[in-house]
Amino acid sequence: MKVLLFNGSIHQNGNTATALAEIAKRLNSEGIETEILSVGAKPIRDCIACGGCVGKGKCVFDDDVANEWLEKAKNADGFVFGSPVYYAHASGRLLSIMDRMFYAGKSVFKQKVGASVAVARRAGTTSALDDINKHLLISGMFVVGSSYWNVAFGRSAGECTGDGEGMQTMQNLAKNMAWALKCFDLGKKSNIMLPELPESIKTHFIR
Repeated sequence: MKVLLFNGSIHQNGNTATALAEIAKRLNSEGIETEILSVGAKPIRDCIACGGCVGKGKCVFDDDVANEWLEKAKNADGFVFGSPVYYAHASGRLLSIMDRMFYAGKSVFKQKVGASVAVARRAGTTSALDDINKHLLISGMFVVGSSYWNVAFGRSAGECTGDGEGMQTMQNLAKNMAWALKCFDLGKKSNIMLPELPESIKTHFIR
C-alpha cells in the first residue's frame, strides 16, 4: 500500500512539509509506503475549462507537475493534500493543480482514501480544509479525520513541531488512515468489493 502526500507550499522544508513528514513517519511505522511531493516555486497553470482533457486522462497543459502527480496517483491507495494558509483559504497553487488533476483524472481518486491538512500561523485553517475536501468528496473519496481538525500551527519553518496538539493530530490522522487502508485491503482479499455506482444524473437549475 502506498500514500502520496502533496505539499502545496513553495517551501519544501516549511511547516506544511513538517506536518506531512509527521504523517508519513507514522504511516511508515504501520508498514505503509509514502512519498511526499512538493509543488515547488515554478509557475503553475490554472484550469481554463477547455475540455481538452476529456477522454485523455491528463491535462492538456504539460509544463508543470499536474500530470506528473496524476500519473503517480494511479498507483497510490491513499492521498494527503497539505496546504499553508495565507488568506484564510488553501494555497492557490495547490488548488490549481487539484482542479486540473481531479477534472482530468477523477477516476484515479474515486473511492480511494484521502485527507486534507492545513497549517497556519493563526486562523483560516478550517476554511482551507473545506477548499481541499470539496475535491475529495465530489470524487467519492473516503475522507479521514483525526482527534481534532487536521491542522497545525506555526509561522517560522519547523515551528509547528512546538504545537503538541497539532503534531498529535497528524499522528492520529496517520493511524486512522493506516487502519482504513488495511481495512480496504482486507476487504478486497475477502472479495468485498467497492460499490458500483450508477452513471451520474446531470441536472441544471434552469431546467
